[in-house]
Amino acid sequence: MDAKPIKLPDSLSVTTIESIHHWTESLFSFRAARPASFRFRSGEFIMLGLPVDGKPLLRAYSVASPFWDEGLDFYSIKVQDGPLTSRLQHIKPGDELILGKKPTGTLVLDCLKPGNRLFLFSTGTGIAPFASIIRDPETYEAYGQVILTHTCRHVADLQYGVELINGLKTDPLLSETVLDRIIYHGTTTQEDHEHTGRITELMTTGKFFEDLDIENLNPESDRVMICGSMEMIKDTAAIVEEAGLQEGSNSSPGDYVIEKAFAE
Repeated sequence: MDAKPIKLPDSLSVTTIESIHHWTESLFSFRAARPASFRFRSGEFIMLGLPVDGKPLLRAYSVASPFWDEGLDFYSIKVQDGPLTSRLQHIKPGDELILGKKPTGTLVLDCLKPGNRLFLFSTGTGIAPFASIIRDPETYEAYGQVILTHTCRHVADLQYGVELINGLKTDPLLSETVLDRIIYHGTTTQEDHEHTGRITELMTTGKFFEDLDIENLNPESDRVMICGSMEMIKDTAAIVEEAGLQEGSNSSPGDYVIEKAFAE
């Protein structure tokens, strides 16, 4: 990494990379040691980065591990000419990672009213906060059913989500009964798969609900979280609003939420 010494403001700390996994040529995840004093709500994001030219280069990343986990997981795309990811993709165990001390965000249970079904709509690395949400026991105390969708271009890009769901079978805090209450729906847009097409198109035509044999969105009982590309967030939010759901926030819980930090 950067050989120049760096002095960090009080709002930042330094932790250590524990492991890294390259899923495809363009996607990777990594795990960092969790500082003893670090607290967050499942679904929140933090600023993280590396020292570059003696200064911290930071970007917002959702924490992909749940609040109870002893480590901090993250999921990232590789942008070869990206200021941060072009460097971050080459990290190794033992390397230092700069970490913000103040997590925040709206993709948290606190921002939603009580309900029965929780829909988690994601594209690409937007699945990261939901990796945290579906491993939080409080999610299943609040909702009877959880539906996680993940839309990517290629089948290989879905593997992170597939292994995430499979990992629930051995999760120490979630019983076998949770598996009967979570539905996973992966779809691709540029390669043949069991489900193909943009999630917004599948919702609009009703095919999404037909394929899963579930009822359409009901503002009385359904709650929604959306995370992905700006276009996807905008289009999905329009669909759920048309169904009668109203946006919530930390100060005023509602029926659906988006992560504005990424959308804007």
